[in-house]
Amino acid sequence: MTCVSVAETTQDKMVNSIVKALGVSNYVEARLDYLEPESIAGTLDAIKEKKDKLICTVRPETEGGKFQGNEDERIDIICLVARYKPFLLDVEYETLHKNPNMVKRLEALNAKLLVSWHDFNSTPDIKYLTQQMNAMSHYSRWIKIVCMAKTVFDTTKILKLYEMKDERDTLISFSMGCIGSMTRVMCLYAGSPYTYVTLGEDAIAPGQISVKDVKMSIDSNFFKTFNQSFYK
Repeated sequence: MTCVSVAETTQDKMVNSIVKALGVSNYVEARLDYLEPESIAGTLDAIKEKKDKLICTVRPETEGGKFQGNEDERIDIICLVARYKPFLLDVEYETLHKNPNMVKRLEALNAKLLVSWHDFNSTPDIKYLTQQMNAMSHYSRWIKIVCMAKTVFDTTKILKLYEMKDERDTLISFSMGCIGSMTRVMCLYAGSPYTYVTLGEDAIAPGQISVKDVKMSIDSNFFKTFNQSFYK
């Protein structure tokens, strides 16, 4: 399965791109941090019938996002998004860890969280990654861990997490960067429920590839054979 990342700066463009993306993908990651805050509610109203296919994100600049308001404003927007009941609401682990009152608000709204953690510079050792994964599971059984790969060995650490996770958890883990691109397909064979892709050729994240290229790779046997022989 695939999830197209959509990052548009106006409500009309965001809605149109989401509709187009769902024509070729199972899910859409709506990067709501690209929108002006006052446009977010209107955008969600316009696509509420597709909420079961949406993974909503409001990333701060410190996490590679575009939201420029203060943290209290961002938290209020995240709680607003939770009221629309998207399939998943992606919230950073650090945000949840630092804001227990926010966690209570989201629990009261029965938000289905995807707890995410990114390292944009490197890939820690497997012990650290496993500890991080276990800490994240305190907030949700849906976990996303993404790190920058500088060597092929970094990609093996990321994919090894699928063997280390609790069987009750749903893990989405892959590597960023050119070296990590292959893990965006291989993670599907390792156990990820979907992978993040672009609608066209313009990548939103380092190493992200198009939905067309991912589907072509899935149709081939190369990644499946490579995954079984190299990572087992």
